[in-house]
Amino acid sequence: MKVVIFAGGYGSRLSEETITRPKPMVEIGGRPIIWHIMKIYAHYGFKEFVVLAGYRAEFIKNYFLTYFLSNSDFTVDLGTGEVTWRRSSPEDWKITVLDTGLETMTGGRLRQARAILGNERFLLTYGDGVANIDIPQAIRVHEQGSNWITLTAVSQPGRYGALALSEDDSKVKAFREKAAGDGGLINGGFFVCEPQVLDLIDGDQTVWEEEPVERALERGRLGFYRHKGYWQSMDSLRDKVLLEKEWASGAAPWKLWT
Repeated sequence: MKVVIFAGGYGSRLSEETITRPKPMVEIGGRPIIWHIMKIYAHYGFKEFVVLAGYRAEFIKNYFLTYFLSNSDFTVDLGTGEVTWRRSSPEDWKITVLDTGLETMTGGRLRQARAILGNERFLLTYGDGVANIDIPQAIRVHEQGSNWITLTAVSQPGRYGALALSEDDSKVKAFREKAAGDGGLINGGFFVCEPQVLDLIDGDQTVWEEEPVERALERGRLGFYRHKGYWQSMDSLRDKVLLEKEWASGAAPWKLWT
């Protein structure tokens, strides 16, 4: 199952960091947050990624193009140019980076990955949030229903929009994205999606959280997995400082890997 990561936005609320690089490349503990997200999925055996880039896409491309070189030891014979690799990269990931355009919206970015995703179920998340989520359990919950989209419902106060959930049939009854002043449960990303959702996207200017999700809701095909553990997005400099502090503690809650 492929993992799709939204990584194309401007990240304007974190402008202190994103003026020179895309938000998913902002570092936590010396590694881009997108690396942390990938490590979460790879922990469960999901190692094929599709990164939907846009703003400063070249930054993401260069990082992964040089990843093997930067994380491996080698001997080079300057006379012949022969390179002998002494220690290879610890990651055995397969990564596709798509430059989906500077002004493309989230739904449009996902739609551009259609040829790569094919007619298969896929995982989807944002490039700015981490959690100690049980991905296999989220998939099991998804499989128990007839949903096209299963989102992860998490607890977060304040500036996020609330979800109205039905505990008896695992359906979302109402979806309201980032409405000011709401509390309770919110959409934490970490979606499990059926390929039918790609047909709900009109074009490049479609926002994933609006028409596609709302259309799935109207058809009774939007479900949820309730994650009661740790979840944190990196929306602001304050969030970045918090994540850095947790990583530096040596016991970052989202670090599921050894």
